[in-house]
Amino acid sequence: MTTESSKPPSRQQRQHCWKLRDEYFACLDRLTIVDPVIVEKEPEKAKECLEKKSKYEDACMASWVEYFNKRRVLDVKQREYLEFSKQQSGKQP
Repeated sequence: MTTESSKPPSRQQRQHCWKLRDEYFACLDRLTIVDPVIVEKEPEKAKECLEKKSKYEDACMASWVEYFNKRRVLDVKQREYLEFSKQQSGKQP
């Protein structure tokens, strides 16, 4: 579904996309890879995730893939910043 069409994806297609995204991101997590762009630049670092990546990109619209990938990096950076802020303020969870 990497091509953009005028017809929005059905609920089932969206759920399938999200499932494959989650599986791909879980694979990246196991390899401690935060930014999916690394897989594009250096696929040998994530050989075991390449099939999941392909399925994810095929099932989701290209604009969604771009958004999800950017959001993943942003979420990690936000969590790191919040943790750093807590440590600086002396508050521990």
